[in-house]
Amino acid sequence: MLTDIATEADIKLMVHTFYARVREDDTIGPIFNSRIKDWDTHLQKLCNFWSTLLLYTKTYEGDPMSVHRGMAIDTVHFNTWLTIFNKTIDDLFDGETAQAAKNRAQKISTVMQHVVTRPA
Repeated sequence: MLTDIATEADIKLMVHTFYARVREDDTIGPIFNSRIKDWDTHLQKLCNFWSTLLLYTKTYEGDPMSVHRGMAIDTVHFNTWLTIFNKTIDDLFDGETAQAAKNRAQKISTVMQHVVTRPA
């Protein structure tokens, strides 16, 4: 029986499982693998990000929009990212916070598409 996302350990499991899948994906894996040189640091930053969003820990500092601006990514990449994210959540968790994670990911994808793909 799956449980909800409730702890920092759950966030770590979610983030590490998700990005392991991302790194293996033919569509978005090459983009992530070419840009991220220190995966340990990146994964910790992403754990802080999702912990802040879902558990309200206030451990994340940064601006994810500016980091992604100007990248050669499009709707196909965002849809792939979202599909992998949702599958990861569905495989690992069930509950209100798990659904909130999927809702947040959808919103992040929508907003980021406008920011990243918008002409300068």
